[in-house]
Amino acid sequence: MTDYKEDDYLLLSGLQHFAFCRRQWALIHIEQAWEENVLTVEGNALHELADNPFVREKRGSTIYVRALPVHSATLGITGICDMVEFTENEAGVPLAKEQGRYLPKPIEYKRGKPKTHDADILQLTAQAMCLEEMLAVPVNEAAMYYHEIRKRIPVTITFALREQVRKMLKEMHHYYSRRHTPTVKTGKHCISCSLRNQCLPELDERETVNAYMNRMMKS
Repeated sequence: MTDYKEDDYLLLSGLQHFAFCRRQWALIHIEQAWEENVLTVEGNALHELADNPFVREKRGSTIYVRALPVHSATLGITGICDMVEFTENEAGVPLAKEQGRYLPKPIEYKRGKPKTHDADILQLTAQAMCLEEMLAVPVNEAAMYYHEIRKRIPVTITFALREQVRKMLKEMHHYYSRRHTPTVKTGKHCISCSLRNQCLPELDERETVNAYMNRMMKS
């Protein structure tokens, strides 16, 4: 597989949007439409607590690094891990200014509680795959922290999850290169969608939201 050029990298966080709704992902990442609601505001506030790029602390045999930038040329994505725990392990990698070797474990913070779909887990899997590529070490364990239940949920990064991430990213790159916004597929997820007022499900599949807005302004 040929590596992607940096100019073609997609945002890793878009995987969660894409898994939730392909149209929502396209509206945000292709058409640059965005509308905050209480869910996104609460989510941003939670991430501000986790994302402090200047914090690196060590407790016992574990080093905690917040807001760690990651990327993958193979997958064509770039993003930030809320937090990565580096635990001392002979099978790991050396870290600057530290003795010994360490294995990374990405931790993702989310508002609410565990979902009935895999959107959060797929985003976390992509983070693990980026760390594997950057550090040349297997990353098989990760975790989600949900603010509503205040509990950490362990996640095993399986082969099936990795394959699903690869398949989705291939589809995302295809849509992005064509600047194509998929048609809406309505469901219960539309109720809490931050873009429900901009989605415009009555649009024909060949017309983007931006094109619709421009046409209405000229009429």
